[in-house]
This record gives sequence, C-alpha cells and structure tokens, in this order.
Amino acid sequence: MQAWSLTAIVVVLYIVNWSDKAILGLVAQPLAKEFGLTSSQIGLVGSGFFLTFTIGGFFAGPLNKFMTVRWILPLLSLVWAATMLPILAVASFAVLLVSRLVLGFAEGPVSALAYTAVYSWHPPHKRGLPGAWITAGSSIAKIAVAPLLALVIAAWGWRPAFVVLAVTGVAWCGLWLATWKEGPYAKGSQSSAPVTDAEQPTVPWGKIFRTPTFLGGATAMFAMYALVTVVLTWLPSYFEVGLGYSQVQAGTMFALPSIVSLVSLMVSSYISDKLLARGTSSRAARGVLPGVGLLVCGLAMVMLPLIGVPVLVVVVVSLGYGIGSMIFPLLNAAVSEICPPGQLAGTLGVFLALMSLGGLVAPYLTGVIVDASSSPAEGYATAFQVFGIVAAVTALIALLTVNPERDARRLLGAAVKA
Repeated sequence: MQAWSLTAIVVVLYIVNWSDKAILGLVAQPLAKEFGLTSSQIGLVGSGFFLTFTIGGFFAGPLNKFMTVRWILPLLSLVWAATMLPILAVASFAVLLVSRLVLGFAEGPVSALAYTAVYSWHPPHKRGLPGAWITAGSSIAKIAVAPLLALVIAAWGWRPAFVVLAVTGVAWCGLWLATWKEGPYAKGSQSSAPVTDAEQPTVPWGKIFRTPTFLGGATAMFAMYALVTVVLTWLPSYFEVGLGYSQVQAGTMFALPSIVSLVSLMVSSYISDKLLARGTSSRAARGVLPGVGLLVCGLAMVMLPLIGVPVLVVVVVSLGYGIGSMIFPLLNAAVSEICPPGQLAGTLGVFLALMSLGGLVAPYLTGVIVDASSSPAEGYATAFQVFGIVAAVTALIALLTVNPERDARRLLGAAVKA
C-alpha cells in the first residue's frame, strides 16, 4: 500500500510537470494575437524548450549521484514554478522564450528521476504498471488540467493560468517533503533491500548504450516523443484554426487523445506485467507489444491528409496517439532490465534525453510546414503525416531490436565488480 501511495505522489508531480508543458499549446493563439507572433515563432519557443529539456536530461545521473530524489525533485519543482512568473511581469516574446528555455532545463532530469523514485518501490518484473501511471500523468494533465486551464484562459486571459501553475508547483513540494522516503529497491537504500549496490556488478556505460535494446528503444521513443511535442504545442491550434472549433472546444478536445492514451497505458502495462508473470519473454511483453502499438500510431497519422471530416480527424488523432503512447512505460521498463540499480538513473537519463531530441525539431518544423501550406488544415495534416511515417519506420526497428533478456545476459558477462 505504501508503495502505491508514494507512487501516486510522483504521479502528481508528473501531472504538474506536463501541465507546465501543456500551457504553451493552450495559450499559443492568445499569445500570437497579443505579441503578433507567427506559427514559426511559436514553434521555435516549443523547440527551444525541448533543446534545454534534452540537455537537462543528461544531468539526471550526476544529480542522483550527489543528491537523493527526496531533495532533487522539490528543488526542480520550485524552479518550474519560478519560470511561470517572468512572463507576467514583462510580456514579450524574448521573456517567453527565455523562461521556457529555463523550464526545459529544469524539467529535463525529472522523467528519469521520477521513474527511479517509483522503481525503488517495485521489483523489475512489476514495473510496467507503476511506470504506466507515471506516463499517465501527462494524460491526466491533458484530461483534467488542460480543460480547466482553457476555461481560465477563456474567462480571465492567459496570465492567471501561469499563476495557477506556479502555486501548484510550490504546493506539491510541501506534500512531497512531508511523505517521501526511498523504497527497498533504491540505490543505496538502508532498508532490508532484496538487492543492494554491493551485490550488483557495474557495467561499463558504453556497453549499456550500445545494446540493441537501448538503441532500438531510444529510436522508437524519439519518434513517439516528436509526435507528443507536436500534439502538446500544436493540437489545440489544429483543432481551433485548422478544423474550425472554438477555443474552449479545442482546449476541451485536447483531452481526447490523452483519454485514449490513459486507457492504452493501463491496459498494455497490465497485459505486459501479466505476460511476464506467466513466463512470457521480455522481448514479447516489452518489445513486440510496444512496437506494434507505435506502428498502429504511425499508420493512423499517415492517413490524416486523406480525411476531410473534422470529427473523424479528431477520432483518428486520438486513437493513434493514445495507442502509440504505450511505448513509454514499456520501453522504460525494458531498459531498466539491462542495467544494475545503481546505474538506473544514469541509464534512464541518457535514454530519455535521446528520446527528447524528437522535441528539438518537431514543434518548429510543424510551424514551418503550417506557414508554408495553402491552409492551416492542410499544414497540420501534412505535419502529422510526416511524423507518422517516422513513427512507423522506427516501430519496425524496435520490433527487430528490443530484447531485454538477451542484452542483460550479454552485459552481465561483460560486467566488472564495483
């Protein structure tokens, strides 16, 4: 029970984290009107965020080496809250860009650290479902928080929405510090851990990063995350400007892909953990299953330019995105199998930083495509099709390469005692 209650607190952090990300998509049109911004400029802000987000991701391992997650996560949350405020004092494109750059850097390490924190309470063969709940934080943010923020923006403007997020980030810190402690599977845990650092080999980092599971998984994650960043930055604008829905309708429908994603995450992770419990290989449960999900997602996005009915576009985007999202907890769990606990934060930090490279170009490229198209609807559909093709190709790569059991055996043979 304690494991799941503390997991829930990390999920709340992830909800805050993704709400901070999602706010740009929700305020894109109001900001464009007030500041006179083009789609390319909004896309540049989105890509700038993911540039520093990627850089920040590489610091997950070093941070975890010198400080426990108990202190790292609230410090990062306070930085997120602080980045919400400058745009209120000086409303300009430059301030928006700089604040999002700082936010990206501070959010970069959190995914790896959040998974590391939660995994400290769950053994390797049961990490699919708790990992799914972490990933679900992004869906919950879009299902529950984004519509509320859209109503706030419609009623009082975009500025109060930033205040709400800042206050929420500070409040979470109090909850965390009052409740959190590391679980029995943590690196350096002082409890009666089933696995300790002293009993674990240390694997050379280069060998971990060169395994087919790591490389194939990172390639697939890169493609899906590129699509995630496009959805996060542009989906409300697509619904509003491209398909003709109102601002409130667009903000509300922003939740639809995440509803499908939430169901997909829970069902696929439950199935994956059950398959492992029954003796099914990790290759099938954490390689083939997410690979097929990503392939379905890519094919759905490729179809968008062929669909002329707005309601069907919303349905196809929602289903494709939701099904593809299953890869995040399953591939993270797969990678957690191939490295010792003491190297988990560092391995996931690099893995997720490589994943976030997809966000460097995707939002900006989407803006460029939209600006160059004959209509917003055509531009958005074309952009989604491009990223759908990439997703389909990388899904095939993942299907051929992800095999945690094989790579764990190879790494164990090459390991040296710490």
